[in-house]
Amino acid sequence: MTMNPTVPHLGKMYIIFISSLLYTVNVWADTTDVKTQTIVEVTKDGEHCEQDPNCFNRYHPAIQPVARANPGDLIVVHTRDALDSNLTIDSEPKDVLAIDLNLIHPMTGPIHIEGSERGDVLAVQLIDIKPDEYGYTTLIPGFGFLPDLFQEPFVANWALNSLEAVSEEIPGVRIPNNAFMGSVGVLPGEPEVEKWLKRETDLAAAGGVALPPESTGARPTEVCGPNGSHKDRCLRTIPPRENGGNMDVQQMVVGTTLLLPCFIDGCGFFIGDVHYAQGDGEVAGTAIETGAVVTVKTSIRKGMGSLIKQPHFEGGAQIKALEPDKFHATVGFPFKEAGEIPPQWTYLDSEKIRPLTQLSNDITLAARNSLLQMLDWLEATKGLTREQSFVVMSVACDLRIGNVVDVPNYVVSTICPLEIFDE
Repeated sequence: MTMNPTVPHLGKMYIIFISSLLYTVNVWADTTDVKTQTIVEVTKDGEHCEQDPNCFNRYHPAIQPVARANPGDLIVVHTRDALDSNLTIDSEPKDVLAIDLNLIHPMTGPIHIEGSERGDVLAVQLIDIKPDEYGYTTLIPGFGFLPDLFQEPFVANWALNSLEAVSEEIPGVRIPNNAFMGSVGVLPGEPEVEKWLKRETDLAAAGGVALPPESTGARPTEVCGPNGSHKDRCLRTIPPRENGGNMDVQQMVVGTTLLLPCFIDGCGFFIGDVHYAQGDGEVAGTAIETGAVVTVKTSIRKGMGSLIKQPHFEGGAQIKALEPDKFHATVGFPFKEAGEIPPQWTYLDSEKIRPLTQLSNDITLAARNSLLQMLDWLEATKGLTREQSFVVMSVACDLRIGNVVDVPNYVVSTICPLEIFDE
């Protein structure tokens, strides 16, 4: 048999061709090009909420959804800072006085979750948070847990990265990234609006602190603005309620799952007010406030609203990772000076407590007592001013309840992590 001398050569060319083809296929199949998730992204538009059709800052069931997502979709939400502010890395204390508190809090949404109904529970797993490069902590006169002691504005401007935050206004301090959603929730239904407005109106009538509906600066304007269809029934976003909202719970970090009762069909899910870091208590009134890109995944727990009537959350080892490696703590009791009525007690016939130096079974006063000791300790040992110390306490130190049984002196501790200091 005569052999064709070109066959081996052709065979070699065939092998080379196949190898080249396989190599080309591998390039086409780079993992970047392989998609496994359905992504629903809700972005920002404009500098502030007033320019953004995906933004609102009041609660009412008449607010229409701006997006729809199925359970299991990755929902990517672009959020604004809590104050919807013009603050920058060069901001000064005087700039704090220009902040319009009617604009608090800009939320991105609402997002309609397909298949969810009133009476269900929405499970929201936090997948990821990518913070902006800038954040701030403000002392706003009359706001925060110690408003009688901090009457002047102050701002700490923080440079943020994925690891830590540093500020020229708080030298020698590095705050680790433990970002979470300061505000996250669902819209109320009509029965909830009725119930919550009544109880807050009753509280205000008794002299308590409760913010009524305010149409100035309200979004969306067609529902909540000065000429809005429900301007007198749009709830403010500052207090957290059964729908979640401004809960400011630092343990709700990446990996945890938040459970929210649904009050309308579709739930009306929203996110806003991301905190790069916060101490338990957020005692100055702000944490490290920043905008961010937040990724969550939802599921529906049908009919569970009969059991879960306000937010719950679940997790694992995440809570352990928030604990300090080293700490200093102060212990507080419900003590005060004779003749003093702290701000939280200026209603409900509080004059009777004026001559007392101790209150009975009072967690709030014990927290105040503990914080005052920590302020003194930080000033004396870390060389910080009173304002700097209060900022550190707000973004890094944790209020912890020690006991609520040892009458009359309930105990609250303030725990400050020492690893945040450069020394």
